Amino acid sequence: MIAVRDLEVAFGDRVVARVPSLELAGGEIVGLAGESGSGKSQTALAVLGLSRSLGARVSGSITLDGEELLDASEARWRELRGRRIAMVMQSPRGSLNPTLRLGRFFLRTLALHGIEGADAEARMRAALADVSLTDDLLGRYPHQVSGGQAQRFAIALAVALRADVLLCDEPTSALDVTVQAQVVALLKRLREEHGTAMLFISHDLAVIGDLADRVVVMRDGAVVEAGATSEVLHTPGDAYTRALLDAVPVIGQRRIA
Repeated sequence: MIAVRDLEVAFGDRVVARVPSLELAGGEIVGLAGESGSGKSQTALAVLGLSRSLGARVSGSITLDGEELLDASEARWRELRGRRIAMVMQSPRGSLNPTLRLGRFFLRTLALHGIEGADAEARMRAALADVSLTDDLLGRYPHQVSGGQAQRFAIALAVALRADVLLCDEPTSALDVTVQAQVVALLKRLREEHGTAMLFISHDLAVIGDLADRVVVMRDGAVVEAGATSEVLHTPGDAYTRALLDAVPVIGQRRIA
């Protein structure tokens, strides 16, 4: 569904992401792992067509079902974003309008993609049910909901728009472990019930190990290792991947300096 080839994202002379190859099939979850500044989010923004609006130089190839996206017009991107490719940000409140109640924001977003009236109402309520949110949330403003509710609301938008590809940028990093588990379970259900393909960005290899089919590890803007999740996490070939795994706390084990 998504195919990335020889992708390079740079600001001036500084290359912030270099991805030789990355593929994402329908119904597949690929984890993109690495520490802060490794190039994970820049890769996702390039796939969503937003890097150039931030002043980056982007080269290579990104295709969606064979259609080249790097050459796409802004009008074409407006058709694709949300409808075919959606993104859940690390801080979802930042992508919500603080002056609009959530229900109004939801319906305005659907209207931008030509979904209005009874169809929009039905999609909105079905999507909220999919993410275990009640209708009373629609009358609230973004600051009146919890971080977990805002995260699930952002995912509900992608569900209502029936996006084929979901880019998840650290969607669980700011959540407590209970809500984190709920979000991970929700993403698994979306894949099973809707066949949604996902690029799941995280520095948490434990979450990636629970969710992803394959994993790509990045460091300093470059891919250092890639493969099936079980292979990469159990028999890592790169020293950096081993260091990331060693940094995962293990209950019942005591680390001695």
